[in-house]
Amino acid sequence: MTPLPVTLPVALPDYAAAAAERLDAQARAYFDGGAADELTLAANLQAWRQIGLQSRVLRPMAGAHTRVELLGRTLAHPVLLAPVAYQRLAHPDGEIATAQAAAALQAGMVLSTQSSVPVETVAHIVRRDPESGPLWFQVYIQPDRDFTLALVRRAEAAGCEALVLTVDAPVSGARDRERRAGFRLPPGVRAVHLEGLRLPPAPALRPGQSALFDGLLADMPTWDDVAWLVGQTRLPVLLKGITHPDDAGLARQVGAAGLIVSNHGGRTLDTLPATAELLPRIVAAADGLPVLVDGGIRRGTDVLKALGLGARAVLVGRPQVHALAVAGAQGVAHMLRLLRDELEIAMALTGCRCLAEAASALSPRR
Repeated sequence: MTPLPVTLPVALPDYAAAAAERLDAQARAYFDGGAADELTLAANLQAWRQIGLQSRVLRPMAGAHTRVELLGRTLAHPVLLAPVAYQRLAHPDGEIATAQAAAALQAGMVLSTQSSVPVETVAHIVRRDPESGPLWFQVYIQPDRDFTLALVRRAEAAGCEALVLTVDAPVSGARDRERRAGFRLPPGVRAVHLEGLRLPPAPALRPGQSALFDGLLADMPTWDDVAWLVGQTRLPVLLKGITHPDDAGLARQVGAAGLIVSNHGGRTLDTLPATAELLPRIVAAADGLPVLVDGGIRRGTDVLKALGLGARAVLVGRPQVHALAVAGAQGVAHMLRLLRDELEIAMALTGCRCLAEAASALSPRR
């Protein structure tokens, strides 16, 4: 294991730079790469920077706080850890370390279906701390509904408080970095929740048929499958990967409990707009459903901007892996503390006593 640095980074971009020196080429390609020319990957970061804030002075700030209400719970702050697969690629402790950090910093955590640590282990860590944030479980609807349902029952039994259904990746994007690196999972790193999954045999294709459209996607999920999942579980189901207002409306119709505006970190369809650009339209179409957002959040000012645009909370993906690679659980906890500290500073300097006032912090020139 790489020894902890004497001095931890002072900002999330510093964690990214330090992680680039510690991760091997394959892990860097997997975690940091995007689809195709990585235009959406870059746009996610740039879009938050282009939104301005305006300061207010001499405002009374005693008693200000970062608390938010989400799915019936009061969270200490609006920063959650997004689902990121195969975290043992970044650190031997993987999701165990991430869960320890999330619990210590009262951050919600979304555990990936492709986690390298079982949900029961992660849930045990989170439940030990009564002040911890919620643990949610990410799911993909598999062709085998019985397998999907069994996985949902595991999440329920483990004490997860919500399901996050990823809907924007029926296939992987064209990830050039991964292909150039020849990415393969190393021995000992695997998706523990998918063990035993049997995929249907590939159908015989006639001449002229597509291996993708007529083969791989023949059993892809539809809105009917989302409605089925919502009806099968007592947990609220949030849909992750909503980028079109019409899909936000359909999500409401099938009973989704919330939406996550996400372009999969720029890893699926390149040239999608940045999530900061998409967020206001999805909030309007959600018609009261709680909306969260991920993609390019690197500063506490980004968090404040996201809530000003209507998000209830934000999720961070790559930053948790960078911090994990640099300093394990300590690194992830420190990364979360940095974001919360920066958020509080931004609130103080814009005169926001609570996050319900975040819209007033946005510059009118945006």
